[in-house]
Amino acid sequence: MRLRSPALAAFMVKEFRHILRDRQTLVILLLLPLAQVVVFGFALRTDVHDIRIAFVDPAPDHATAALQGRFAGNGEFDVVGTVLTAAAVEPLFRRDKADLALAFEPGFARRIGEGLPARLLLISDASDPNSSSRRDAYARAVIADYRDQLGAAAGVRIEAESRMRFNPTLESVNLFVPGLIALVLTLVSAMMTAISLSREKERGTLEILMVSPLRPWQIIVGKLLPYLALAVANVVTALLAAWAVFRVPFRGSIALLLAASVLYSMVGLALGALIAARTPSQRAAMLGALVGTMLPSTLLSGMIFPLSSLPEWLRPVTVIIPARWFIVISRGIMLKGVGVEYLWEALAALGVMLLVLMTAAIRSFKPRLG
Repeated sequence: MRLRSPALAAFMVKEFRHILRDRQTLVILLLLPLAQVVVFGFALRTDVHDIRIAFVDPAPDHATAALQGRFAGNGEFDVVGTVLTAAAVEPLFRRDKADLALAFEPGFARRIGEGLPARLLLISDASDPNSSSRRDAYARAVIADYRDQLGAAAGVRIEAESRMRFNPTLESVNLFVPGLIALVLTLVSAMMTAISLSREKERGTLEILMVSPLRPWQIIVGKLLPYLALAVANVVTALLAAWAVFRVPFRGSIALLLAASVLYSMVGLALGALIAARTPSQRAAMLGALVGTMLPSTLLSGMIFPLSSLPEWLRPVTVIIPARWFIVISRGIMLKGVGVEYLWEALAALGVMLLVLMTAAIRSFKPRLG
């Protein structure tokens, strides 16, 4: 076999020219590995930072104030407030405003002074079981340090009990299944739509519609509705599998979750249509959908890794990730049983994204179809 064949050299030159000619695909191919290294490097972390803690202190004294000061001075905790009853912590958990609560028993300082056991209750939001276990361990470390300062050898006893809310058995499947629903919907709505529309564009099918009386928004809606029906069917089957196979609890409204799933799917469809309109080929659309939907939905949505583990500069980026808001909704409904009054911010965020993405997709198709 002749490796220095002129025909082989000409063929290789032709392939290089073909790659260089498709500049958008070339940019994606060059930047995709770099983006993967950077995003994975920052997102694949199991550390827990900025633990939002609330205190239940029905009878404040110098000992409870001192221990609260220990948590406030620790770089891992953010104090969100102090309440008088444990019942007041529940809305903080449901609104996702607190991760952990520390409840003091009345007479905490007196019992320490008398050498009696001073009891604490650590209440954790265990909808993310891995993070909740670490938060509990960090809190116990602060409590142990405070006890040692007082003098454990002198008979000071501080006993801490743990209670896990929303996922008392710490089943990891309860964390992952709601996130997997978001991933499935992303795959069906955004990625498949981008690939399908770009394939139609390559074949010239969409250009035929130029002579029709249909407007760009009508063409987009007509192309996307079948995928919306498919996404809804996938939601139903995923929920049935979550309940029948994995026994994931379902404490909220099925109708609300289905409505939120439809809204999220429409956001994905609009994003897929925008990617298809902005990319020149099916291959570029597939890579663009992978970078623009699948990777962020997996790494920057809180599906696997807590958002608190991300660097502070990267957290604002998650605000524009649709999967982040849908996971808040699905976990809130399935695990916490919350309603619209707790989820309206996430629903509003998806609504704004749908409006922006659909408008951008329609305007992107106008030069070709208008």
